[in-house]
Amino acid sequence: MTRWTTIHAPADAAAPAPLAVRAQTIPPHGRFPRHTHDWGQLVYAIDGALSVTLDAQSFVISPEQAAWLPSGVAHQVGSWPGAAFRSLWIADDVAGAMPPRPIVFQVTALLRALIVEAAALGRDAAATPYGARVTRLILDQLERARPLERSLPWPTSAPLTRMCEAIHDDPADPRTAADWQAMLAMSARTLSRRFEAETGMSLRSWRRRVRLFRAVELLGARADVTQAALALGYGSTSAFIYAFRREFGLSPLAFMRSRNAPPPPPPR
Repeated sequence: MTRWTTIHAPADAAAPAPLAVRAQTIPPHGRFPRHTHDWGQLVYAIDGALSVTLDAQSFVISPEQAAWLPSGVAHQVGSWPGAAFRSLWIADDVAGAMPPRPIVFQVTALLRALIVEAAALGRDAAATPYGARVTRLILDQLERARPLERSLPWPTSAPLTRMCEAIHDDPADPRTAADWQAMLAMSARTLSRRFEAETGMSLRSWRRRVRLFRAVELLGARADVTQAALALGYGSTSAFIYAFRREFGLSPLAFMRSRNAPPPPPPR
């Protein structure tokens, strides 16, 4: 069973006015205890992967995504591979345009750069004229955030969590469902039933989604299509392109070009 190390927030943590940035490295298998805030929080990592557990759902985000948590939402954030964590605390009086429920959304190149800049300026960056402008741009970007239709749900039980960590770390892992059944000492029916109950999807569909989520990470890191296909365990580049197009509606290269385009203005 995975042993997690508890991480405690800094003793000088204070309410945002109107935005505060915390930069922190989460070690492998480190996590914060379950807690709430009296302000909104943007959960993001510039490197690594974060697991976010709420009352009714659990999911994983990569540096391509961020999670928005409104004030008062109980949550637990951790990372099994380790992560360069960037937490943005946002006062409720300036977060009015954000959704009233937790969402996962895509992080644009501009928002990522702004988060990095705000972290470099320090926790009280908004106190300076330049920092106030950076803060305003971050808030403007967050107002454009739209929930991802495809997020990566995560199981809550220890055996299924270990399995998903292994598959996420190596999407080309050749082990079949039958292999996992034997390793977890579960029947095919039990594994299927428990996995769907905890994630809302079949293991086969989940593995396909993991591959495509990792594909976005690889392409964002400037891996070419062939390199990405091989790293993800596809038998050929054409098979990868077909799977990617079926999931996202466009080719890998077209997808990356679309991500670099400015987002549309939010509806009035």
